[in-house]
Amino acid sequence: MCFTPPMDRRPLGGTGLSVTPLGLGLAALGRPAYINLGHDSDLGSDRSVEAVERHAHEVLDAAFAVGIRYVDVARSYGRAEAFLASWLDRRSIAPGEVTVGSKWGYRYVGGWRVDAPVHEVKDHSVEALRRQFRESRAPGRPPGPVPDPLGDLDTGVLDDRDVLEELASLREGGIAIGLTTSGPNQAATLRRAMEVEVGSGNPFACVQATWNLLEPSVGPALAEAHDAGWGVIVKEGLANGRLTARERDPEILSRRRALERLAREREVGIDAIALAAVLVQPWSDVMLSGAASVEQLRENVRAAEVRIGLEELAALGETAMDPVDYWTRRSTLAWT
Repeated sequence: MCFTPPMDRRPLGGTGLSVTPLGLGLAALGRPAYINLGHDSDLGSDRSVEAVERHAHEVLDAAFAVGIRYVDVARSYGRAEAFLASWLDRRSIAPGEVTVGSKWGYRYVGGWRVDAPVHEVKDHSVEALRRQFRESRAPGRPPGPVPDPLGDLDTGVLDDRDVLEELASLREGGIAIGLTTSGPNQAATLRRAMEVEVGSGNPFACVQATWNLLEPSVGPALAEAHDAGWGVIVKEGLANGRLTARERDPEILSRRRALERLAREREVGIDAIALAAVLVQPWSDVMLSGAASVEQLRENVRAAEVRIGLEELAALGETAMDPVDYWTRRSTLAWT
């Protein structure tokens, strides 16, 4: 029997957009390589553009079938925008039936090679913002209502008046603007973004951040943003595969005892428990599944079946790592 979880739409903060509790991120589906553990076995041996597009469409089909109506792409995700656009067209998905968020700030430079020396490069200039926004809105691309500056404080993007004024202009034109955070200083980045004033106010209306049981440090800042009316999108809920059966690092495995115990009790995979811990957060509007296969998506969706109590959630807190250690380890993950 196929279980279909409730996917009632909800507002994405004050953006005017609606999302489902579960969304699908295409970071691992729009290019031939990614940093998820075991990704080399997810796409199969044929990594041609045509084969990867077919594979992406299969996962999108499965996501749509269970009610997922939010999809996350980016200019740096290889051909993710084009794959999504072709899927929307071939399936005759009506405008507005799926909410799409896209991002600027990185360029894909991998040349469709798994062994590329560099897969993406950062560019937070106003010229990059204007160019990538035009590219995302070009014919044949999906409508992307949520351009996201990939914001790290060390890039200076939150102090670049040209960028901020361009974002404010996009906001005034009806585009919902968000901020994506990464790294051990996510909370500081988000709080700094909440203080930005340009034009008629703050250009940002939502945030996409990494939160998972290994790296929950941004949680209090996400709660603050949610209370301030921002939409909250959670990415990397499975820590790039480290909260799945694929993890082999003894130190991380030792942190997952409560997670694995609860998974055995509930008769689900540890990924379902890890994602359920995201869904139970009162500030989470949409949690992205990073599934790279239909099978992974079906396992991820089981998170909606799981109910976690406060005592169980507290016990899962022992999974957390030092944020600097977490991000240092993440930076060593191989593209496969």
